[in-house]
Amino acid sequence: MKIDHRTVGVFEENCYLLADEQAGRGVLIDPGDEADQVIAMIRAANVTLDAIWLTHAHIDHIGAIAGVRRAYDVPVLLHPRDLPYYRELSARAAQMYGIDFEQPEGPDAELADGQELQCGDLRFTVMHVPGHAPGLVAFNGHGVSFGGDLLFAGSIGRTDLPGGDGAAMSASLRDRILPLADETVVLPGHGPATTIGRERATNPYLAEAAAGSGPAPSGRGL
Repeated sequence: MKIDHRTVGVFEENCYLLADEQAGRGVLIDPGDEADQVIAMIRAANVTLDAIWLTHAHIDHIGAIAGVRRAYDVPVLLHPRDLPYYRELSARAAQMYGIDFEQPEGPDAELADGQELQCGDLRFTVMHVPGHAPGLVAFNGHGVSFGGDLLFAGSIGRTDLPGGDGAAMSASLRDRILPLADETVVLPGHGPATTIGRERATNPYLAEAAAGSGPAPSGRGL
């Protein structure tokens, strides 16, 4: 397994390329902006791109989809509860922030909690973790969790945006994230990688969730 990434756009979002090098297959996770950079990353990896997996559909996670799909005709997978953002609300956010945004077609398939996804011989499980966004999911497998804007190093995703839900965020952290093994590597939508163990020991928002109190908006993620 090889994981590459580019930090793109004004919101410094992490776009990941997950690859099974032996099989020569790859999937793109959250292409948020700067399609040229993302395409260059795919070409440098020398893999066949099979799909685009989305943790959620905020503008800073979908802004490069249209450009990428002109180069790679691959399906986009998204949880259905984030369809309003994908189809309308992200375009409104682009107007509000004055950001260039090309509305992507799709999505082409729905993600569901517990679903198994394949990248070559790699297997990842979809985990629905609402709070930052109604359709936020994490992709878990092989000791890694691609969690989008759920959990960051020292912080969590904000819940004060349309569709955000502090109680749901607290439940997602308590019931879905805290049970993961300490050595699980968290690859977030923004900022550096971390581990569940490190965040369990140091992240105040995770401690609040474990105690049953709702986390306050952290201000990370669009």
